[in-house]
Amino acid sequence: MRAFLNFFIFSSVYIALCALLMIWQTDTILGLHWDCQSYFDYFNYYAFVFFSTICSYNFHWYLTPADYSTSERILWGARHKPLQLALCAIGGIGALYFAWLLKAHWLPLSGGAVLTFLYSAPKLPQRAFVWLRKIAIGKTVFLTFVWMYVTTVLPALISCSPITPAVIYFSLHRFFLIYAICILFDYRDVESDKQQGIRSLITWLPANQLFRIYYFSLLLAAVTALLLLAHTTVMVVGTLLAPVIITALLTRNARSNRSDYMYYFVLDGLMMLSALLHLILAVFTNDYFAIFAR
Repeated sequence: MRAFLNFFIFSSVYIALCALLMIWQTDTILGLHWDCQSYFDYFNYYAFVFFSTICSYNFHWYLTPADYSTSERILWGARHKPLQLALCAIGGIGALYFAWLLKAHWLPLSGGAVLTFLYSAPKLPQRAFVWLRKIAIGKTVFLTFVWMYVTTVLPALISCSPITPAVIYFSLHRFFLIYAICILFDYRDVESDKQQGIRSLITWLPANQLFRIYYFSLLLAAVTALLLLAHTTVMVVGTLLAPVIITALLTRNARSNRSDYMYYFVLDGLMMLSALLHLILAVFTNDYFAIFAR
């Protein structure tokens, strides 16, 4: 069971499924599958995101050195380099295939691909990419924006839905929640980032100032969720507030707990928790149209 759990989390299958659940919530809250004038090819997009996530995350961890590390995930990756490379290749082939099926939307898809690559590019040893390590705040903002863009903005763009206030509020809610979670990740990795010469807001600011930004980001996530009350139900907004509150309550534990399961299962899971709660809510209210959104 431990080996299966490690594979499920550390192979990035878990985080890829989190992404799919988050896109389902975007479809449901914003009504992309019934409001758009042109057909939103949700299956191809879901498959594209799944394979892209598998490819990009395994590429990122394949490039991560295991020297002097005690991280279970990094050590697992060091023992399974061929598997990571194989998953990266499979994910890349799948992503290219479904990207071809979505070629009509090549411009917004290309934006997501470039941003995803920029997050891992500083790990490449080539001189052309080393300079990216010096870009202040880049690491955290890149990752946050990619997650918000791929799970929220990009589905709206390729479904040809109008950019309504609901799209803006929901995108901002996602951004600020994920940004706070990313701060916790980077705070844990601050020493290794300094050793690798990677600059970010986390390596630049003292902890007290950094966590002011962290709590302010959580506050903005809560405020933007409340702004959605004019566009969805109180219970759905409650599902959006749940991970904000839980993240705040877990802050002290996350700052002292270095367990990879805490970060790559619990904190990563908080990004999709509202979507999971929303799905459970849809099941209990027999909202089958939301569950099986076409």
